[in-house]
Amino acid sequence: MARVHVVLNQKGGVGKSTLAVNLAAVTADTVGGVAGENPPVVTVSIDPQGSAVWWSERVGDALPFDFVQAHDDIAGLAGLRHIPHVTDVWVDTPGWLDLSDGASSDDPLGDGKAAEALRAVLDNADDVVVPIEPEPLSFQPTFNTIEKVVKPRKLPYLVVANNWDPRDGRADLDDTLQFVRNQGWPLANTVIRHYKIHSRASAEGLVVTQYPKNRVAMEAREDFYRLALEHGQMRNGKN
Repeated sequence: MARVHVVLNQKGGVGKSTLAVNLAAVTADTVGGVAGENPPVVTVSIDPQGSAVWWSERVGDALPFDFVQAHDDIAGLAGLRHIPHVTDVWVDTPGWLDLSDGASSDDPLGDGKAAEALRAVLDNADDVVVPIEPEPLSFQPTFNTIEKVVKPRKLPYLVVANNWDPRDGRADLDDTLQFVRNQGWPLANTVIRHYKIHSRASAEGLVVTQYPKNRVAMEAREDFYRLALEHGQMRNGKN
């Protein structure tokens, strides 16, 4: 059966699509996925307006993994583990998550199609990756996501500092890492750095494994390979 990995945070704009697409790419590269030949890795988007959809349309048939838009396919989302030939599924979730309207303490996801789709995904997930940007505005949404949604489901999870620009200095990054540690949440050692090449890649329809072979591209790619390795250790119980 496939393993289902969900990239999730209540806050929009924290780079969920970038993480989902590029982690799928390095996973496919690691397990030997080839474009157009029943790739063993699939990225599933349950955000009808997400950038992963826009990205995949530009990549086209060159993707080293399959891409599926499934925000309105609840039955399909419930069967993610059973996709033929697939070993890993990376799920990109909406850029927002309303934990109030129609919610209860037992099920904080609320009502509506988006909540139903996310519920179907989480009910079949093996683990969750929670990106947090190094800024105070990310703290409360990340807290809500982990404490109200992830932990009650007893899902393994890993928090990763995402989209840190070294030119901004370390103050906000260090504050964010300390915030995560203070909560006792599992924190990735890898920090995904901000590179312009990531923005250009999405516009050009590229994933990290297709970046040109130069120093900057190799450094940008390294972050995702290191995170994928940490994620693999976490899911195998070595963290």
